[in-house]
Amino acid sequence: MIVVTTNDIPGYRVKAVLGEVMGLTVRSTNIGGTFVAGLRSIGGGEITEFTKIMYESRAEVMHRMVTEAEQRGANAILMFRFDNGAIGQFSEVCAYGTAVVVEPIAAGEAGSTPQSAQQAGAPRS
Repeated sequence: MIVVTTNDIPGYRVKAVLGEVMGLTVRSTNIGGTFVAGLRSIGGGEITEFTKIMYESRAEVMHRMVTEAEQRGANAILMFRFDNGAIGQFSEVCAYGTAVVVEPIAAGEAGSTPQSAQQAGAPRS
C-alpha cells in the first residue's frame, strides 16, 4: 500500500477513486503514567509516557485506515493526514485520506519514473 500526503504519486496513474478512508482511536493514560508524566513535567523536557501513547495511537489509526482502504480494493491512499484533539482528559487521533487504485506508468511513457517503470515491468501475481 502506497500512502502519501500529496495529491498524486509521481510515476503512477489514478485509475479509480474509492473515497475517503479513516482510522480513529481515543486513548487515555493509566494513573501511573499520568502521575509519572506529571512529575516529569515539573522539570521540563519531553514527557516520554505521552510520546509513547501518541506513537502507538498514530500507528493504530494508520493501520485501521489502510485496512479500510484494502477492504475497498485500493492499492494507495492520497492526501493522507493526521488530526488530533482532546476530549476532556482523553486524546483523540484520526488518520484519513483518499483511497485510490493506481497503476505504474511504464518506461518510455510520459510521467514514468525509475520506480514506476520497474513496477510496470514486473510480472503480476
